[in-house]
Amino acid sequence: MSRKKLLITNIVLFAILFLTISINKDHLRPIFSHQLYGRIITGCLPNFIAAFIISLAMLNALMIKLNKYRHILLYLIPTLIFAILAFEEFVPLWGASTQFDVYDIIASGIGAILSLPAYKLTLKNHVIS
Repeated sequence: MSRKKLLITNIVLFAILFLTISINKDHLRPIFSHQLYGRIITGCLPNFIAAFIISLAMLNALMIKLNKYRHILLYLIPTLIFAILAFEEFVPLWGASTQFDVYDIIASGIGAILSLPAYKLTLKNHVIS
């Protein structure tokens, strides 16, 4: 994969990240805020999306260059993304989280875990050696 294609892919991933978080905040939360499960899902959706997309973008960028450590990075990157997002729940770093929510941690974990099969699916389509 060329650097240009990598850059475009990651720009698209981050555009999707911000677009989906904006749609969730502006449209989905107001619609589902009166329902318990709707409030939980729309509340933790940004954490899921962030863990999933940031993990994909980091894997996309690092796995192309680092052949020697590919198998370690495949699991380490999503784990680090999850750890950062979980830590941010306990100690707000960027102002995204104002209070502790266990559902946000769970959503971050699920997003990070699901980034692995999603990335492996892309490897089947684009063999990187």
